[in-house]
Amino acid sequence: MLAGLNAALLLLGLPAPVTLERLPDVHGMLMVLGFLGTVIALERAVALRRKWGALAPGLLGAGGLALLTPAPLVLGQVLLVLGCLAMVAVYAALWRRAHEVTVLVQLLGAILAGGGAALWLRTEVAVSLPWLVAFLVLTIAAERAELARLAMPAGAGEQLLALALVLTAGVVATLIWPTVGGPLFGLALLSMTAWLARHDVARRFINSTGLPRFSSAALLAGYGWLAVAGSLWALGAVPGSGGGPLANHPTAYDTVVHATFLGFAMSMVMAHAPVILPAVLSVRLPYRPLLWAPLGVLHAGMLLRVGGNLLGGASPAAWQAGSVLTIVAVLLLALTSVYLVATS
Repeated sequence: MLAGLNAALLLLGLPAPVTLERLPDVHGMLMVLGFLGTVIALERAVALRRKWGALAPGLLGAGGLALLTPAPLVLGQVLLVLGCLAMVAVYAALWRRAHEVTVLVQLLGAILAGGGAALWLRTEVAVSLPWLVAFLVLTIAAERAELARLAMPAGAGEQLLALALVLTAGVVATLIWPTVGGPLFGLALLSMTAWLARHDVARRFINSTGLPRFSSAALLAGYGWLAVAGSLWALGAVPGSGGGPLANHPTAYDTVVHATFLGFAMSMVMAHAPVILPAVLSVRLPYRPLLWAPLGVLHAGMLLRVGGNLLGGASPAAWQAGSVLTIVAVLLLALTSVYLVATS
């Protein structure tokens, strides 16, 4: 995580503690598979309660660290692929245990993560982008469906699986027929977002207090950013995704990437941190109003960053300031969590 944030500073043209030559080039994979992938795999390994399950987070974490060393880039790339394959095996074991549809959706997401990591062996990261986005979206959507099971309508699991298959079809189509696959993937993202926003208990608990209200705010804000990403993707904001009205927009691609991985994914991490950390690390992370600080900074930063992008690069200061705020938000979440655990 720290290496990924350091790389973000370098990409912004700002001073950073470490200035490894290839660090900016591996920023995306460090954050998505090295950081978020390791966290997801660790949580699933704990749920499996089998020693071999630790291979998944171990390999993903090792792959991320290998990207930071002078070792050939391919070493880190191969470790990430192997980590994804191990994560697929973990989900397969969880599926055999319970035959839950939500686990099947997560298994599909892990397969797509492996596909994205494998593609990176031969192509640039941008080609892997739909695969990585689908991995996070399917994982988080299935987790939300599990946690909100009682509030979900009958057949919700099957509906989610159908949406997941459409999303997967969009992912594959971006590789085979990009001009069709890009808009299809964007529309599939919008459909998944609408389904989640409609059925998630966050809509009900946003008017409550304490942790339920905090988590609901983080969830709904995250869905909002995912809707932004899906809309822009459908309009051709991602290179190679068709000739939509945003096909040549200079900063729309940056908005899509960070609306997904920061506005959506990191907001989901913040929403679930009080649940995930105790389950994974066996520590108590009590809710305190202090948790609103990193959440507020994250979304304020995203608004500034996207606002700067909408001006077509005419306001680089706003874009840069917003980007720095999102980095501060991730660091603030880590520091806040440590403080709350230490003082609980």
